[in-house]
Amino acid sequence: NVAEAGGFACSRHARGGRPDLQFHFVPALLDDHGRNKLPGYGYTMHACALRPESRGRIELASADPLAPPRILPNYLSDPADLPILIDGIRIAREIFAAAPFARYSAGELLPGPDARDEAALTGFIRRKAETIYHPVGTCRRGREGEAVVDARLKVHGIAGLRVIDASIMPRLVSGNTNAPTIAIAEKGADLVLAET
Repeated sequence: NVAEAGGFACSRHARGGRPDLQFHFVPALLDDHGRNKLPGYGYTMHACALRPESRGRIELASADPLAPPRILPNYLSDPADLPILIDGIRIAREIFAAAPFARYSAGELLPGPDARDEAALTGFIRRKAETIYHPVGTCRRGREGEAVVDARLKVHGIAGLRVIDASIMPRLVSGNTNAPTIAIAEKGADLVLAET
């Protein structure tokens, strides 16, 4: 599984007592989804902002239907996201400073023990911000003119076409998208069956 443990926490910026951070603990040294091999043994903690305000987009790269689309994630384009992730690093450090980890620690690799002030943490986050594989909203549900699909998951203006996946979510849920996507699929199947 790689991400063997996880949890949720509230940053200082959380609203309404709802967690705005999710942590993924990996019992291995992991950087850039494993593409950057780090030497030795260790463990990793990833901090994820649950409800980012930054919005990306997907565009056609050309008129060629076989050309890959242009994906513009726009990570950290909204200034509200960065302070949450800075708190995420601080909370992860508190967890790793706890006594049960003491005998296993050989020191922090990333962002590194010298990265303490906000500028250093900001630089690290800007270099390392990435996907957590939960994209949503490219075919959001809503009224015509502001959305792609209607309440019955039918694409506005195109007969016989529905979208039934996480892309219909107007905003990211506060956690993993697997369970809500299954619920969307179940509801979508019911809608299709009801019309046959």
